[in-house]
Order: sequence, then C-alpha cells, then structure tokens
Amino acid sequence: MPRLLRRLFLLLLLLALGVFLWRKIGPTLASLNPLAARASQVTVTHNTVLTQVEALGRLELVRYRFKDVVEYKRTAKYPFLPDAKAALIVGGEAVGCLDLRKIKPQDVTLEGDSVVKIILPAPELCSFQVDHSQSRVFSTQNGFFDDASLVDDAYRYAEAQVRRSALQTGILAETQRNAEQILVPMLHTLTGRRVIIGQRLVVPTPARKL
Repeated sequence: MPRLLRRLFLLLLLLALGVFLWRKIGPTLASLNPLAARASQVTVTHNTVLTQVEALGRLELVRYRFKDVVEYKRTAKYPFLPDAKAALIVGGEAVGCLDLRKIKPQDVTLEGDSVVKIILPAPELCSFQVDHSQSRVFSTQNGFFDDASLVDDAYRYAEAQVRRSALQTGILAETQRNAEQILVPMLHTLTGRRVIIGQRLVVPTPARKL
C-alpha cells in the first residue's frame, strides 16, 4: 500500500511538472509550428501632409435638419429610350452662423458710461449638406448600367434643395435671433454695460443685364 501511494504521488508530481512546463514553453513551441493558426496582423503605410491651416471665426448658432423624398428624372439621350429615374429618401442639414472675423474696430462703440453698441455681420448659411447616414436609395429605373451616375446627380440636386429649403424657412433670421440671445448676456457680463446689438446693412447686388 505505501508503495502504491508513492507511485501515485510521483505520478501526480510528474503530471504537475508537465503542466507547468507546457504552460511555460507551449506558446513558444506553437509559434514555431509553420502550420499553426496565427493571429492576423494589419500593416498600414501612410504619409500625412498638412496642406492648409485656416483660422476659423464662425459662431454656429442654429442647425436645421430636413427629411425629403426626392424623385429625380433624367431625360434619355435618345427619344426611343425611357427616361431614367431615381427615388431617394434624403436626410440633410444646414447650419446658420456669424463670421466674427468680419467685426471691425469701428463696429464696437461706447455710448456714455453704461452702453456698448455692437454691429454684427450679416448672418450666413455656413454649411449645408446631405446626411448620407440618414439617406438611402429607394429605387432606380432605366439607368442602363449607369445607376451610380444617376444616383450621384440625384444627391447633388437634393443637396441644393437643402440650401433652398433652409433659406426659405428662415434660417438667417433664426441665426440673428440666436446671436442676440447668446451675445447680449455674455457681453453684458464681460463689460458691465447695457448691450445693444445692431446688424450691418447688406447692399443687394444688382441683377446682371442679359
């Protein structure tokens, strides 16, 4: 019986030693096996070049989001072919802002000891674009292997429509109102004066004669 226990103890000792050694050298042996599965490695080569540094002074004040269903039709090149059509569900956005870089020293005047008057630049539509994460192509017809170009043209039309819709729904007036609501209390805190906001008059560009 004691001999059996000694053999069993030696067997357990050898088993524990084998497990210990395998944990230590097992990964090394596996890496030397040419047929063993390896973790995939990604190698990226790039050369980033800074091409332009632009000073930004635009204060974004309002963002409009749009949803539209666009049905775009392009006349066929030959009269015997049907017109190409694309239907899109489009999400877009437009941002109204003020370009604070356009404020000149003469636009800020002090009146007495209690009033500061500031003439702000005209509000602008600083960006408008289609949000492709919120857009999708519903259908295309008669593209004749040129569906990609048809869809691109439809998206360009949709982007132009985002701009028109933003202007028609009053984004510039909303930008001006938000500018006053934000800047008046901020400037009052900084100066301790009553703040009067004015807007620079924009002279309309005369229409070109045809």
